Amino acid sequence: MNKTELIAAVAEKAGLTKKDVEKAISATLETVKEEVAKGGKVQVVGFGTFEARTRKARLGKNPQTKEAVEIPAATVPAFKAGKAFKDIVNAK
Repeated sequence: MNKTELIAAVAEKAGLTKKDVEKAISATLETVKEEVAKGGKVQVVGFGTFEARTRKARLGKNPQTKEAVEIPAATVPAFKAGKAFKDIVNAK
């Protein structure tokens, strides 16, 4: 499902216009990105938690030359599914 399909599905379930749903979803996603970028956490009970995690610098290997390559430390976005979400996915 892509963003357009998500908007259509939510609009149908909520009985709202696609335009209104598109504004709401876009605003929600922007807010989550901004909060995580600041180092914050967004927790939606029953769904999951969005947060930034720090990866340490490590040594990797170039698969073509087999040469050791240093991979720098990085901050990456992460999502951890909540229990209710996991239970729904595992029920099928």
